[in-house]
Amino acid sequence: MFERLFACAITGAARLITGARSLWLGCAPVPTQRIYFANHCSHGDFVLLWASLPPSLRPRTRPVAGADYWQKGAVRRFVINRVFNGVLIDRDRSDPSINPLQPMLDALDLGDSLILFPEGTRNQGDGLLPFKGGLYRLGQARTDVELVPVWIANLNRVMPKGRALPLPLLCTVSFGEPLSIGPAEAKEDFLARAREALLAVAPEQA
Repeated sequence: MFERLFACAITGAARLITGARSLWLGCAPVPTQRIYFANHCSHGDFVLLWASLPPSLRPRTRPVAGADYWQKGAVRRFVINRVFNGVLIDRDRSDPSINPLQPMLDALDLGDSLILFPEGTRNQGDGLLPFKGGLYRLGQARTDVELVPVWIANLNRVMPKGRALPLPLLCTVSFGEPLSIGPAEAKEDFLARAREALLAVAPEQA
């Protein structure tokens, strides 16, 4: 119960501070299993995307996050594990014998949706960094899961690095048309197509 109230408080604050609008441009907010893949410019990205979903979809939509960041400190561990039920991945590959995608595959097998950032790290500039191959491999392994591009606009401007208080700018979270991987589509071709699909839902001012 406390975790649910804490999640409501965090999402409510995120929407209040950013004035976030959810724009369902290419799909509808329905209970279909999906991987929402988004641009990444802030540690708050997944919170804003999660808050932009209807309340009925949030409990089964889990952010994918780096264990190296979110396992540091009791507060971070509580937020990612107990509040958001995040899927933690070992970005350092401390054990090369373990498939880094396995936690995500396990979550998908449970019927959960995922929030994924295919750039792999925060991008402090404009546009997009090259995509990692995880999105392609997940889409290949679970062909029945929709891959939905989501552009998060203005969050890096609302709370720029080094500023103590947020700026009064509105954020938008734009959901595009779901993608799927072609039967013989190469990784490089799909990642290029996914990247263009994500850029296509970005507002002009982003």
